Amino acid sequence: MADKPMTSDAILPPGDPAWLGKRQEEIIEPDLPVIDAHHHLWDAPRTRYMAEEMLADARSGHNVRATVFVDCTERYRTTGPENMKPVGETEFFAEIARDSAAGKYGPIGLCAGIVSRADLTEGASVEEVLVAHIEAGGGFFKGIRQSTAWDPSPEVRSTMRTPPPELLLDAKLREGFAKLRPLGLTFDAWVYHHQLSDVADLAKTFPDQPIILDHVGGPVGIGPYAGKREEVFTVWKKGILEIARHENVTVKLGGLAMRLSGFGFHERPEPPSSEEMAAAWRPYVETCIEAFGPQRCMFESNFPVDQISCSYAVLWNAFKRLVSGYSAEEKVAMLSGTAARVYSLSI
Repeated sequence: MADKPMTSDAILPPGDPAWLGKRQEEIIEPDLPVIDAHHHLWDAPRTRYMAEEMLADARSGHNVRATVFVDCTERYRTTGPENMKPVGETEFFAEIARDSAAGKYGPIGLCAGIVSRADLTEGASVEEVLVAHIEAGGGFFKGIRQSTAWDPSPEVRSTMRTPPPELLLDAKLREGFAKLRPLGLTFDAWVYHHQLSDVADLAKTFPDQPIILDHVGGPVGIGPYAGKREEVFTVWKKGILEIARHENVTVKLGGLAMRLSGFGFHERPEPPSSEEMAAAWRPYVETCIEAFGPQRCMFESNFPVDQISCSYAVLWNAFKRLVSGYSAEEKVAMLSGTAARVYSLSI
């Protein structure tokens, strides 16, 4: 059951540096340790965001200690078996991770965790691909993400590929999914809000498999969902509460600056302030924290995708505003501790 590739250029407009530069803020609590639990790196026709660009953002004021790279179809192998092509991504970014661990980029552990891709619908034989990732990763490879975000509307597209509906319920995918836990690998789940029950079912069926729910569960605010925020929120919250009952699931707090979320920050004459973003995102973030608890929540930049709406420095200011009322221990958990534990990061 193959999914169809899309080019990153088709769905990921670049952030405009001049526009982003119109919003400058003093860094909030600059000493708080941060692990960016989800970002991408790519060299696409319209957007170059590789190690240099990521490091510039990570050094923009917040105490970023490490990052987790997540699959974006970058540097796949161009020859050899089709199912093995994603291993090229792990090979390439493991080299960056090794350089970083050796001190090339200073104290920041760039790509300290690597989440790449394997097609679990291959079934049990996907184990060969997973083992190849592990060998290529040299200790930095942590798990896979196979995007299953699907919506019937052609206006709702946010992934490099368009998967079929109900993919997480597919028997063949679950046969492949069962190979993750014995190898000590995680699974990042990327779905839209109306698909959250599929993640809950997967978590119930595989209670010992660590699952990370990306981008607060993907509430959609564009296309047929535009102007229906309360209706979407109701469906989304029900799904979040259902998933949170399963202790093997953690959630990434972020991804809400994407065009997909429908806040329209990127359409303004000037970028939003961290106060504005925190206010807009608070219902989603607080619902997740209340449902999962701080020990099962981790913040993510989702850069450069979310760069369409704000700079890296302002984004993390917004996140820190969202956790300002929590204890020092809870803040550390959400900003760095949960990610370090779940992805077994050596930092």
